[in-house]
Amino acid sequence: MLSRNQTPTFANNQERDTYAWFSQRAWVEIDLGALSHNVQQLVQFLSPNTQLMAVVKADAYGHGAVTVAQTAVESGAGWLGVATVPEGIQLREGGIKAPILILGASYTPEQIQAIAHWKLQPSLCSPKQAFIFSNILETINDGSPLPVHIKLDTGMSRLGTNWKEAVEFVQLVQNLPHLEIASIYSHLATADDLDTTFMQEQHRRFEQAIAQIKSTGINPPCLHLANSAASLTNRALHYDIVRAGLAIYGLYPAAHLQHTIHLKPVLQLKTRVTQVKTIAAGTGVSYGQQFIAPQEMRLAVVGIGYADGVPRNLSQKMQVLIRGQRVPQVGTITMDQLMLDVSAIPDLQEGEIVTLLGEQGREQISANDWAEKLNTISWEILCGFKHRLPRVAVM
Repeated sequence: MLSRNQTPTFANNQERDTYAWFSQRAWVEIDLGALSHNVQQLVQFLSPNTQLMAVVKADAYGHGAVTVAQTAVESGAGWLGVATVPEGIQLREGGIKAPILILGASYTPEQIQAIAHWKLQPSLCSPKQAFIFSNILETINDGSPLPVHIKLDTGMSRLGTNWKEAVEFVQLVQNLPHLEIASIYSHLATADDLDTTFMQEQHRRFEQAIAQIKSTGINPPCLHLANSAASLTNRALHYDIVRAGLAIYGLYPAAHLQHTIHLKPVLQLKTRVTQVKTIAAGTGVSYGQQFIAPQEMRLAVVGIGYADGVPRNLSQKMQVLIRGQRVPQVGTITMDQLMLDVSAIPDLQEGEIVTLLGEQGREQISANDWAEKLNTISWEILCGFKHRLPRVAVM
């Protein structure tokens, strides 16, 4: 089985399907053409002189970090964003040379040494963290300061120093040895809401903090505030960089943003039929016998389950696509398999491809569809596909 760093790429669908038939029971298909399209759409949409940071944390939202990062940079992204030091190292080992911002907090000597060695750029969230960085860098300093990004909390109440204390924090970092301020940024809590009241308040707080910092004679070289939703909502939030995650993967952060730019879903989830059988009326299907066949029916077993990231709570709530038509899932989803009512396709054969997420013909099932059924968000759906599902890239 392929590892995360061994994503195969195919020139056409025939090559892809041949690969899937001979080697995989189920796989996540990544459309690099769609990814490139989305990045280009975002770059064109941004304000002049605003750069795009492609957020590729969590293995690029389950799409495969190295492959996605390479494509995003080639398509116009100037920055990459990750959550952890190992995620940044993975990109560097994959040959990625673009600047990489670590959005999470790093504190240990080992993390700081790795950041310096791999030329990553950390977020500083507190004075304590800034002192630790400066002290550790004193022991390994090669003469050049480490670019750091100051995180302000303007209302998310997650990482960052309170925006009211921004001046003191920035002055501290400015005066500490071995550190160089690369940017000041914050994160929006409600950018995907129709009600923009709190987003506007966070914007006001950020502007006030920056104005106070500039009044001390410190001129931040770079500012950033917007995520995907904010980027599509208000160009006044673009500043020098926008940090786009969900949008580069072809999904809109909220329904009211669907007409801003044209995005294409990048990920498709596919599997194969492993057995087709006929069951009699009154026959129970799967654990707990939650489904009883109301009449004689054709049943297809497919090789994917909740151990692969198909939520068990979708049992009997989901449909899949076979030959361009919707087919209902029946019975409880099991660890490695699930069952389908394929009575409408009497000549279905073992080995045929089943699309759980993606497009066939005129039909499409998206991560948003699953999220709505589960009362969650599409981000969680995308990040849930396990790594025993290989990522198969298609141009």
